[in-house]
Amino acid sequence: MPELVVTALLAPSRLTLKLLRAFMWSLVFSAALVAAAVYGCIALTHVMCRPRRGFLGRPRHTPPVCLSDPTLGEHCFLILRSSGLRLHYVSAGRGKGPLMLFLHGFPENWFSWRYQLREFQSRFHVVAVDLRGYGPSDAPKDVDCYTIDLLMADIQDVILGLGYSKCILVAHDWGALLAWNFSIYYPSLVERMVVVSAAPMSVYQDYSLHHIGQFFRSNYVFLFQLPWLPEKLLSMSDFQILKTTLTHRKRGIPQLTPSELEAFLYDFSQPGGLTGPLNYYRNIFRGFSGGSDGKESACNAGDLDLIPGWG
Repeated sequence: MPELVVTALLAPSRLTLKLLRAFMWSLVFSAALVAAAVYGCIALTHVMCRPRRGFLGRPRHTPPVCLSDPTLGEHCFLILRSSGLRLHYVSAGRGKGPLMLFLHGFPENWFSWRYQLREFQSRFHVVAVDLRGYGPSDAPKDVDCYTIDLLMADIQDVILGLGYSKCILVAHDWGALLAWNFSIYYPSLVERMVVVSAAPMSVYQDYSLHHIGQFFRSNYVFLFQLPWLPEKLLSMSDFQILKTTLTHRKRGIPQLTPSELEAFLYDFSQPGGLTGPLNYYRNIFRGFSGGSDGKESACNAGDLDLIPGWG
């Protein structure tokens, strides 16, 4: 069949897809603007109630001592084979058993697994990573460098790069969403899996379509679709929104000490420290609408914004 005829036959379908995509993004950004107004009011209220903290968050120049606690393990870096990115991880118990790999969520880091690192290092090789974009791990600038496929490739590279053929995968929040996908696409690399507080993405999608209230409870997801503004709002009044999230009586981390709270805030307070983690959310709807446009090839070690170092 002549190419011109094929193009003409496909034109209505392509036009329909473009219109649906435009409609979807109009809904997403409308919800994002509403969420921005709500969170803007919350952030300004925090600033007015605590004027001595200033408007934006202060960078932490010295990491809290608990981040270098030797009982948690050794701090290491691994160069990933697929991307050339450098990931930071904390390791303990090498040679004492199979690999137990921990994946954190947002707004957290490897320190989320401090109790598990101590508990299991006598029987397993425990490894808690800082996912790409977090803390001392490399943080590519491009939003398209945080697709599910690339993040799963990171997990594969960590397992193989540490010299293992499989692992016990333990994950929470965003890390758990990745773990669900990883167990489907790389089943041979997962011996067992422990998931905390997260369902597969397809379950979230189906539940949200049948329970409209979930969209309101997940309003922050729409806020995070906007460029730069979420970073500003989260940092206002010395990161008070993040502090409230982490210390919330019901949804926060129980019995979090001031030093442990600083262990989570330290990396986020660094220049650009929130952008990488928020880019995970900025890819949620791009995946539905084919928004990557083949840019994944740019996500290599030569295009990095190296960041020194809720779900």
